[in-house]
Amino acid sequence: MAIAAPHSDTGSLQPPTVPPLESGDRLSRAEFERRYAAGRNLRAELIEGVVYVQAAIRHAHHGRPHALLMGWIGAYISATPGTDVGDASTLRLDEENEPQPDILLRIDAACGGTSSIDDDGYISGPPEFVAEIAASSASYDLHDKLNAYRRNGVKEYLVWRVLDQELDWFVLRDGRYERLPVEETGLIKSEVFPGLWLDTAAMLRGDLAAAIESLKPGLKSAKHGAFVKSLAKEQ
Repeated sequence: MAIAAPHSDTGSLQPPTVPPLESGDRLSRAEFERRYAAGRNLRAELIEGVVYVQAAIRHAHHGRPHALLMGWIGAYISATPGTDVGDASTLRLDEENEPQPDILLRIDAACGGTSSIDDDGYISGPPEFVAEIAASSASYDLHDKLNAYRRNGVKEYLVWRVLDQELDWFVLRDGRYERLPVEETGLIKSEVFPGLWLDTAAMLRGDLAAAIESLKPGLKSAKHGAFVKSLAKEQ
């Protein structure tokens, strides 16, 4: 007579149908998206073929500065028809890079922008401007991610180094990122989005009202007016 094998619950030992995403995994974008879709309550990025699963977000080191930059960008797009803003939107850049930048600012494709919304609702191609909140200069935002944005043609890249109390605003020139200068007035002025002026001292001390106030002259400038007209002509 055959003897039945003792029952054992081996279900937990079976490998999952779709492996979970883990920091350090090296994946193609297609495999990254497959695993991402199968996960739950997860925020992850693919940068230069490497997975970065994001940890819990600290308010002082990330949440607050992120919100302040969003308020400043929001004031700009409200006065600039033909532009679009995103908060942690997924970007399909290339086969090894699918980041979720903290903030992006783009020109609508209908107005001549370099990115578009694909059939899945994601952004394909490089937005004109990306902003990231980083802890310090050691962050991958200023290394691998910077290189990914540069190589894919993101024209301007702003990094707020919270612990260092510094703002780095880069512009793409001849395939390289160069820092935009801080003027004697303390302003940095975008070259890609006329009128997008940033009072660095106000932003670093968390004074959104002052940052928006310093933006107003930019929105009234002749260059911003010409930019808005040029976007309207593209439609």
